[in-house]
Amino acid sequence: MNNAETKTLQVPGSQLHYEVRGSGPLLLMIPGAPADAGALAGLADCLSDRYTVATYDQRGLSRSPLTGPAEDQTVAAFSEDAHHLLAALTDEPAYVLGTSGGALTGLDLATRHPEQIRALIAHEPPLPEVLSDAAHWREAFREVHETYRSQGPGAAMQKFVATIAGDTEASPAAMPDPSQMPPEALEMMGRIQGNLDYFFAHVLLPVLRFEPDITALRAGPVRVAVGIGAASGAGVPLNSALALAESLDAKPIEFPGDHQGLALDPVTSADIIHSALA
Repeated sequence: MNNAETKTLQVPGSQLHYEVRGSGPLLLMIPGAPADAGALAGLADCLSDRYTVATYDQRGLSRSPLTGPAEDQTVAAFSEDAHHLLAALTDEPAYVLGTSGGALTGLDLATRHPEQIRALIAHEPPLPEVLSDAAHWREAFREVHETYRSQGPGAAMQKFVATIAGDTEASPAAMPDPSQMPPEALEMMGRIQGNLDYFFAHVLLPVLRFEPDITALRAGPVRVAVGIGAASGAGVPLNSALALAESLDAKPIEFPGDHQGLALDPVTSADIIHSALA
């Protein structure tokens, strides 16, 4: 099921591709790089009977081309795009869900434009700078970047996935059999492959330097829930989520699966999201 209406929005430096489906209060869902709105399409379908769900490709990724030369991106730039998109969609506060790097966008948006957010769910935000072993992770992700420069995006992606999971010695994850994938999933995989050069060259390191303004989040009006994967390994996303929840005096919300659980079990995830927002 995909009855999304596809639109574009011009923002400073990019033209955003976004999709809207369903009816009800607005829920903006923000994917993490190098993925795009397609990663959340199943979840959006499952929530479209309760919300007007908007998803989009963040700047420079997939169908949201930059209008100038490629340059290092920041979470602040991504959150300003979300601000412009929300302003184009509604003049009322909206619900926001961000997953992985998209959760960083949501956290920054909550401090820069809190009037636009009714409630935020930050699902496994990678925040290595808030961890006690930040120096270790800084070096680990620098090695991912160096692998990209010396061996290319394929080798870098394998190392990135292992690093995110917390096991830099892990064997590469088995790729799904393309013959068993629906056409839209194959199309999305192709887009993600096309995003890797830009992601490793201009997004990975600058975005992972982001630190949320915990004082502003605690004092601000936005209700923030933090999501974790029930089967996530002890890598940056899970540890970051636990540290963020502790700093906000919030009990983490458990979702099925690992870091990709929202995409792999959208039906269960949709019910959890609805309960959390309610």
